[in-house]
Amino acid sequence: MTATAEEATEKKKKSKLPLIIIAVLVLVIVGGAVYFLFLKPAPEAVVEEPEPEAGAVLALDPVQINLAGGHYLQVGIAVQQTIDVAEDLDGSKALDATIELFSGLSVEEIDTEKERTALKAELLTQIEKAYNEEATADSDAVVNVMDVYLTTFVYQ
Repeated sequence: MTATAEEATEKKKKSKLPLIIIAVLVLVIVGGAVYFLFLKPAPEAVVEEPEPEAGAVLALDPVQINLAGGHYLQVGIAVQQTIDVAEDLDGSKALDATIELFSGLSVEEIDTEKERTALKAELLTQIEKAYNEEATADSDAVVNVMDVYLTTFVYQ
């Protein structure tokens, strides 16, 4: 072959390179579009559980609890149940959780609204745990506690 023939074949190869790159890019774009439009799995539907409906409120008599430093706290609570609770709630576990949580705390630990709110949230967690530990053995007896209210809160 002559030099001009070699140059001509080289020019043909160089002129085909951009066409090959464009063709590959078009195939990638079309393939991506087909995947996203037709082949991509649908996202799973998020099932939101309905908000529980408020049921009976079990108000418990106030109890006196010893605090640190010779102080005491008189606290009364009420437990808000959901409407689907099958039987009346026994308040002894709620009182036990209350006494366990507040016993030995200092006045400074219960003095502000922020601290009482945090203690109330912890109390709700402890009450739910106390009632639902028993329910795990009997799956039909799950107790749904919605909230706990402080009905009396006096400390000295």
